[in-house]
Amino acid sequence: MARISMIVWNEFTNDARVLKEAQTLSSAGHHVSVHALHTPGVTLLRETLQGGVSVLRVPRSPFWKYRKSTAASKVGAVGKPAGRLGLFRFSLRVVARLWAHFYLLLSILRAKPDLVHSHDVNTLVTGWLAAKVSRAHLVYDAHEISTSREGYAGLRKIVGLIERMLMPRADGTITTTDARAKFFARAYRIPRPIVLQNRPRQQPVLQSNRIREELGLDKPWPIVLYQGGIQQGRGLERLACLAHDVPDTYFVFIGGGRLDGPLRAIVQEAGVSDRVRFIPTVSLVDLPAYTASADIGVQPIENTCFNHFTTDSNKLFEYIQAGLPVIASDLPEIRRVVREYDLGLLVRPSDSAALVEAIKQLAGNKSLRLYYAESACKASSRLSWESQEHELLKLYDKVLGCDR
Repeated sequence: MARISMIVWNEFTNDARVLKEAQTLSSAGHHVSVHALHTPGVTLLRETLQGGVSVLRVPRSPFWKYRKSTAASKVGAVGKPAGRLGLFRFSLRVVARLWAHFYLLLSILRAKPDLVHSHDVNTLVTGWLAAKVSRAHLVYDAHEISTSREGYAGLRKIVGLIERMLMPRADGTITTTDARAKFFARAYRIPRPIVLQNRPRQQPVLQSNRIREELGLDKPWPIVLYQGGIQQGRGLERLACLAHDVPDTYFVFIGGGRLDGPLRAIVQEAGVSDRVRFIPTVSLVDLPAYTASADIGVQPIENTCFNHFTTDSNKLFEYIQAGLPVIASDLPEIRRVVREYDLGLLVRPSDSAALVEAIKQLAGNKSLRLYYAESACKASSRLSWESQEHELLKLYDKVLGCDR
């Protein structure tokens, strides 16, 4: 039994990947704590999750009490402050971030870990330092390729420097796809990381009407579902616009993010708000019932960066577990899964006409949807978390120097 401290740069409320890893390790007899960020009124400072996983959160800012009282006043703010005020606020953000990392470090050191498991590059320096000070092993879990990632353009050099310096010093490395494993091995001259895809736990195919009931969808039209972050580079603006060209079909977006407001504006301007609907982010526990109540799952991600080019993503496997036929961008890792298991249709990234035709083809052909849905059901056990979690345990055995 080892003391394992995981570190994440989020509130750890909807991080499915980290939760599954923590539960797998806890079930194997390890004592697992997840060190995360605390937002007053949103999270608890300490809690114990199912499976015995401890969550220890630190406030994300030394001004957290002030932050709580002013959070409401910031809702709806637009633009960036200029001049000295902008510089002052930027400086405060830097101070807050450093402060949070310092307290995450202290939180881990108090846990006296045998192994520190760092999730993504924004925790790698703190995780490495915590492992160094506590003389613990270090495992680095690279969820993304952050040197070529949406929103990270100004950070590529520093991200590359951090990973180049610290990935070779980790005792074990993990990533999410074969293409990413090859990239990290070549870029930083390290042994190829093990691959743990973002697969959900296996679940029985649910019979659900959750979306129709919640949104009051009274027509018997098929539901095309996108679930996940409402962010740039995922083809969501195109998907919202082309709804006008696909009649007698509902489009539903589940999730939240920076693009939420602009996306709603696109829908309103296109005059399709009666058929394109939005549901805010739902809990991991409730999500399968929502997914299963759709008819088609879409993943129209665009080839805007190498991180997107090498992705397969949570949602693809969530659609599979829910028994949905899929329409997805024809990128290497996505293509491999969709073709191997005959799960649906592939379209060229950013090709709106091809996406329209694919949606029309599936939306208008119930027998074809049922065919791909049956393929998804057959593939669900092989593409579940349970079918790969042994790889995580093998890595831990190797790093901790014990034989299972």
